[in-house]
Amino acid sequence: MELDEIRNEIDRLDKELLPIILKRMKLSASAADTKALSPAEIKSRERELLKWASEQNCGDMEQYIHRFYSSLFELGRAYRETCSPVGGTVRELIKTALSRDCGEFPQTGTVAVQGVEGANSQMAADSLFPRGNLIFFKSFEAVFDAVESGLCRFGVLPIENSSNGSVRANYDLLNRKNVKIVRSTRLCIRHELLAKPGATLDGIREIRSHEQALGQCSEFLKSLGDRVKVVPCANTAMAAELASRSEFGDIAAIASHPACELYGLVPIAKNIQNSDNNYTRFICISKDCDIYPGADRISLILALKHRPGALYEILAKLTALEINLIKLESCPIVGHDFEFMFFFEMQGSVHDPKVAAMLESLEQTCESFKFLGNYAEA
Repeated sequence: MELDEIRNEIDRLDKELLPIILKRMKLSASAADTKALSPAEIKSRERELLKWASEQNCGDMEQYIHRFYSSLFELGRAYRETCSPVGGTVRELIKTALSRDCGEFPQTGTVAVQGVEGANSQMAADSLFPRGNLIFFKSFEAVFDAVESGLCRFGVLPIENSSNGSVRANYDLLNRKNVKIVRSTRLCIRHELLAKPGATLDGIREIRSHEQALGQCSEFLKSLGDRVKVVPCANTAMAAELASRSEFGDIAAIASHPACELYGLVPIAKNIQNSDNNYTRFICISKDCDIYPGADRISLILALKHRPGALYEILAKLTALEINLIKLESCPIVGHDFEFMFFFEMQGSVHDPKVAAMLESLEQTCESFKFLGNYAEA
C-alpha cells in the first residue's frame, strides 16, 4: 500500500473507533452506577477482560493490547468519578473552605517562625507577610503547635532545598499535626562563613550551622579537612549568635549575610554553597483550610495498599485527568516494614470538578489520605 492509502485506512478506522470508545465508556459508567459495584468488583471485571484479551492470539502485540485495555480502564474510571462523585470528608472540607470568602492573601498576622532574627525562615516570613508580627520558637514542632493551638494564625517553615532535598522532619509533622498549607515561597540562599572580626579561615576550629545548610555547603567543608569540627545546631541564625559569643574567635557559623550585622560578625568566605542555583522552598501553614485566589497547587499525603500496581494506579489516574504531578516522595511508615507513605504535590484547583472528584476517589481508595491544602506559590 502507498502512504496515502495507509493514512486513509487509518483515518477510516479512527472514525469507526471513536464512537465505539465513547459508547463503551458511557456504558461502563452506567453499569457502575446501576449495580453500585465496589472497587474490588470493578477490578475483578477488568482482570477478566484483560485475560480475555491475552487469549485472542495477538502474537507479538499482546503486551501492547494489554496496555491499551489498561489505559482504557483508567480513562473509564476517571470519567466515572467525574460523573458520579463519591463524597467523603474531603468534599465537605473543600465545600466549607470555598464557602468562606477569604479575600486576598493577608499581608499581616501573627506568624510563628523557628529560630532567631536573621534566620532564612524569618526572611521567608517577611516576604510573605511584610507587616507580620513574628514570634520565634526553638523547634519546628513548636511552630506547628503554636499554629495548631491558635497561638499564632500562621507558621512559616522550610520544606525542601534544591540541592539538599526535603526537610523530612517537617513532612512528618505535616502528617501528624492538624494544619493546612495556605501558601509557599522560594528563597535563593547564599551561604557565608561568618566569624568575629579579625578571625581568619586558618584559625577556625569549629563550624556550626543547621544540618540542611551544612549539607548545602558540604564541598566547602570537605575542603577544610579534618582540622575543623562541624557541629549541627537548630538554626543558621542561632549558629551565628553562638559564633558571636566565641571567646577566642575560633568558632564560625554558616549563615546568610544579614546575620553579620545582627550579630557583629564578618564573612571570611562567601558563596560557599555547593550550587549557585540554591533555593529553599518554604510553606506557610494555618489551622484553617483557607483557599485564597490563585491557588493552583495541591499537596497530599497518601498511604497506599501494599500490593503491586498500587502507586501506578494513582499515577494513571492523574495522567487520565491530565493533572501535572510536581513532586512525589516516599517516606517509610514507622512500625511497618517496607511500607511507605507518599507525599504528592500537583498542579490543580479544587474549583475544577475533575480535580475535586479525583480527590474524593483517592480518599476512598487509599489506605490513608490527608489533604494538606490548595494554595499558590508566591
